[in-house]
Amino acid sequence: MPIRFDRKPGLVVYLTAGDPSLDATRAIALAAIDAGADVIELGVPFSDPLGDGPVIQRAMERALAHGTRLKDVLGIARDIRAARRAAGLVIFSYLNPILRYGLKRFADDAKAAGVDGVLATDMIVEEAGEYLAEMSRVGLAPIFLAAPTSPDARLEAIATHTKGFVYAISRTGITGTQAAVAGDAAALVARIRRWSRLPVAVGFGISNAEHVAQVAEFADAAVIGSAIVELIERATPETAPDAVARFIKGLRLPHAALAR
Repeated sequence: MPIRFDRKPGLVVYLTAGDPSLDATRAIALAAIDAGADVIELGVPFSDPLGDGPVIQRAMERALAHGTRLKDVLGIARDIRAARRAAGLVIFSYLNPILRYGLKRFADDAKAAGVDGVLATDMIVEEAGEYLAEMSRVGLAPIFLAAPTSPDARLEAIATHTKGFVYAISRTGITGTQAAVAGDAAALVARIRRWSRLPVAVGFGISNAEHVAQVAEFADAAVIGSAIVELIERATPETAPDAVARFIKGLRLPHAALAR
């Protein structure tokens, strides 16, 4: 099914699959959807997450210590799709686990699991020919990262090949919570819109209702990752779903007028 944002701002919620456990991730994802998340990004644990900050790095280390692998993440995706048919569902991974799994096998299994799209963080659009062919073959949406430092030629290529939504990085550097939304974000979204009519979601550093309100002024959706992963880290497996649900509901409260 196509990825949609029926409300503005849309909410994309990132979870590191397997942290604190596979069962907990499943429960947290369902609670997040019920609380208002439009898209769930299931993060595949990887030993060298160079684009991520310490919060997500710790989560990946915990998930790997529990033995979480890509096939387990696809299993969670299958369960989420069976339980919440309308939710957007994206696999968020570094390229290495996908290549080790096998690109064709991954595409087939992700589609069979009910996944809508794939964001391979370190796959650059200029070298994505085989990857794009496999995504197209099974009808999965390839999602690329667009950065403030991306030249126009790269943004045009990203806009041309991305499906579902464009993920705009609000700032250069690694993931993690920030005090404010970077000023480069609005300018980047405006540049992306020169070439794409897809929704644009802004991520990296979005961590509270004020940030989401700022993003809503110029983009279609906000991506919340580290703030939720850190919340899960502080909670117990039993309390994490409710804690995440309350957090997500709080992100939408300032925007009740926009949602009507």
